[in-house]
Amino acid sequence: MKTLLDTAQNPAHNSFIERNSEFIGDACHITGPQEVAAFIEQIRAQHPKARHVAFAAVWGEDDGSLGERMSDDGEPSGTAGKPILDVLRQNELTDCVVSVTRYFGGILLGSGGLIRAYARGAALAVQASQLATIVPCVVVTARVSYARLEIMRNLAASVGAQVAHEAFAENVTMTLDVPQEAVPLLQQRVQEQFNATVNLTLGEQVNRPVLQQAQ
Repeated sequence: MKTLLDTAQNPAHNSFIERNSEFIGDACHITGPQEVAAFIEQIRAQHPKARHVAFAAVWGEDDGSLGERMSDDGEPSGTAGKPILDVLRQNELTDCVVSVTRYFGGILLGSGGLIRAYARGAALAVQASQLATIVPCVVVTARVSYARLEIMRNLAASVGAQVAHEAFAENVTMTLDVPQEAVPLLQQRVQEQFNATVNLTLGEQVNRPVLQQAQ
């Protein structure tokens, strides 16, 4: 599965004109259904004169327990929300919401035209987004000196790990999200670099978006 990294404060955005109607796609990451309504209200507030703000959202883990929500927002049934949802499914996305705002241009598009237009609006928003692959990770902690901090950051980046948190005291306690398959390599590189003076503590296994483009 994949997700979007774009936030509600700075969503992915794109638009196009179809027979005088403007279709505006916006997309962002969510952590659950409670964030969907807030995002849609935000989009409505940005476009108070728009005729429709259709959307679809997907959330949950990649274990078959995905939740979904969609709305045609006044367009004929099945011509807006479902095409947007289909784009999310086709791209194997989760934990995201995509809205497509329509400013009506006075020309009717028909059911087929609406389906194509809303799908295109959603696809353009997804294409404009930052995509990440969700992979099984291990939460790893390491305590390093300030002199070694940048080296440890580089070692983490070299295996695709992400720095989740850094606590600064006498030393720096780093919390890393390390792709499960990369844990042995990180252990090896830390051993080689620091000669057993830095220890890694392995914690729980979690699913995390890895910050890499997922095409």
